[in-house]
Amino acid sequence: MPQHLDDRGRRERAHDAERRFSRIEPLLERVLTHAVRGSRIVDLRDTVSVSKARDAALAVAGREVAITNPGKVFFPGTGYTKLDLARYYAAVADGALRGISGRPIVLKRYVDGAAGEPFFQKRAPEQRPEWVETVELAFPSGRTAREIVVRDAAQLLWIVNLGCIDLNPHPVRADDLEHPDELRVDLDPGPGVGWDDVRRVTLVVRDVLDEHGLRGWPKTSGSRGMHVNVRIARRWSFDQVRRAALALAREVERRAPDLASSKWWKEERHGVFLDYNQNAKDRTVASAWSVRATHDARVSMPLEWDEVASCSPEDFTLVTAPARFRERGDASAGIDDAAGSLDGLLELSRSQEAAGLGDAPWPPHYRKQQDEPPRVAPSRQKIARTATERGGRRSTQPLITVAKAAHKPDALAGLERWKTRYPDAAGRLQEDDVLIDSMRGRSTTWTRIRINLRHVPEDARPREETPDPDYDPWSDAGPRRRAAPP
Repeated sequence: MPQHLDDRGRRERAHDAERRFSRIEPLLERVLTHAVRGSRIVDLRDTVSVSKARDAALAVAGREVAITNPGKVFFPGTGYTKLDLARYYAAVADGALRGISGRPIVLKRYVDGAAGEPFFQKRAPEQRPEWVETVELAFPSGRTAREIVVRDAAQLLWIVNLGCIDLNPHPVRADDLEHPDELRVDLDPGPGVGWDDVRRVTLVVRDVLDEHGLRGWPKTSGSRGMHVNVRIARRWSFDQVRRAALALAREVERRAPDLASSKWWKEERHGVFLDYNQNAKDRTVASAWSVRATHDARVSMPLEWDEVASCSPEDFTLVTAPARFRERGDASAGIDDAAGSLDGLLELSRSQEAAGLGDAPWPPHYRKQQDEPPRVAPSRQKIARTATERGGRRSTQPLITVAKAAHKPDALAGLERWKTRYPDAAGRLQEDDVLIDSMRGRSTTWTRIRINLRHVPEDARPREETPDPDYDPWSDAGPRRRAAPP
C-alpha cells in the first residue's frame, strides 16, 4: 500500500476514535467522576485529550496512584479506556473492597485490553511500592509465592493499573490461609442454556442454603452465570468447604434434575453446572463489583434476593454500576456480619455418602484423593467387554478432540476446518455437542475443543485425528506472555 494512503487511513481511524470518545465522554464524566466521593481527581482531562497524555493519576486513600497509558482503549466495542476502568473502581471502591480486602489475590492481567488474552500472575511484581502488602501462599503443587493483599482503594487502583480488569481473590484472609471464610457457589450455564434457567437454579440454591442454616449473597457473574457467596466461620479446611459445596450441588440437582447438574465431566452435564471445585484450594472467582472482559464491560453485580427473578446481566456495566452504587449502596454490605456454620451441609454430605455418593472428581494437577472416583472422563474409561473384545476400550460417549490451541480464535478456526472436512457429521451436531474448554496452563489459559458425535450414526462418525492445531501447553516452546505494565 502506498505510504500516503496508509497515513491517511491512520488519520481517519484516529478521527473516528476521537468522535467515538466524544460521544461517550459526557456520560462517563457525569457517572464516573461524580460518583467518586471522598476521592480527588488529579490531572484528568476529557477522554479525548487524556488519550493523548502519557500518564494520569487518581488520588485515593491518601495516595496518588499513577495510571499509565490512560487513554488506551480497553474495551474496543465501547471505546472505554484504561482510565475509565480506574475511575470505575475508584467510584465503587467501598463495594469492591468488601470482596477482596485482606485477601491474597491472583493478578489476571489483560495487557492488551479485554479483547486480548489474559495471563495469570500469582507472584507479586518485584518492583512495587512499599505500601503494597504481600503474603506467602503454599499451593497444592508444593510451590509457594508471595501474592498481593489489597486493603484500600490505592492498592486496588495499583493492581488495576497493571491491567487487571476483574478481581480474583482467594476465599481466605491473609492472617489465616488454611481456613476459608467463604463458600462460593458458581452457577455455570452450559451451551444453549437460557438466563431464565440460571435464575431458577439460583433460587433453588437459596432454598437449600436457608434450610441448612446459611445465608447466600447472590450476584451476577458478569458473564452468563450467577454466583452465590456464603460467609462462614473460619473453622473448616479447604477440603471440608469443598465437600460442603459438593453436597449443596448434589442436593440442588436432586431438587431440579432437569435444570441443574453437579457432574464434573462436561459430557455428562446438562443445564446449569454447579462448580463445586471452585472451592478447592488455590481456585479463585471474580469478586463482587468486578468488571468482566466482555464487549460491553459488564459488572459482577451484588443483588437482593428479590431482584434475582427479574434481573438481566446486561443491565450492569462499567457505566451503569456506579450510579446504582451511589443510589442504592452495596447489596452485599451485610455479608461480613452473617458468618454461618457448615455443620448442616456437612451432615448432608455424610447422608449422601451413606447413600453411596462419595467424593467427586477434582481438577487436574491436584493430588489424588483417597475416595475420589477415577479422574478420567467417562468416554475414556475402560469398561468390561465380551470375551472377544476383552482388553479393548469402548466410549460411553463418542468424544473426539479436534483442536488444542494457545489462543481461542485459533482453536475455533481448527473447528471450522474440521467441519469443512466432515460436513455431513457437522450438520448433525447440536449446540451442546461442541465442548469448548478453557484450560489452565503454566500462567495462561489455552483452549481445547471436543466434539460429541452421539447424534451422528456410528458408521458415519469421523475417526479421531491429531488435533488441528495441536498445542502442547506444557512444552517449553509454548508462548510466553510479557509482564510489562499495559
